[in-house]
Amino acid sequence: VQLQASGGGLVQPGGSLRLSCAASGSNIFSINVMGWYRQAPGKERELVAAINSGVGKKLVDSVKGRFTILRDDFKNTVYLQMDSPRAEDTAVYYCNADGVVSAPGRRGMTYWGKGTKVTVSS
Repeated sequence: VQLQASGGGLVQPGGSLRLSCAASGSNIFSINVMGWYRQAPGKERELVAAINSGVGKKLVDSVKGRFTILRDDFKNTVYLQMDSPRAEDTAVYYCNADGVVSAPGRRGMTYWGKGTKVTVSS
């Protein structure tokens, strides 16, 4: 299973940016949770947003009201819509897929994407 993230880049404060992450592979039956983490220079990696197969969502307090997480199970893709980003949102954003099951009854696995850099600056 591979996670391919895209959409990072330079965005102005108050602008918008959309990150996408597609999970691919012949052995994906279902994915429990898909999410985004980020790591800023000199800081630990932190959860930004996650969404489970039941469409339950979790967002870190600092992005609530500004970021939205969505998923398309037909495409095994998760999106992070970043509205009104701030300088403190600058980081490398990593896609995560947890509980990836290849067949019913099989053990779920966790996968990470390589990361996409987001820079918020004027």
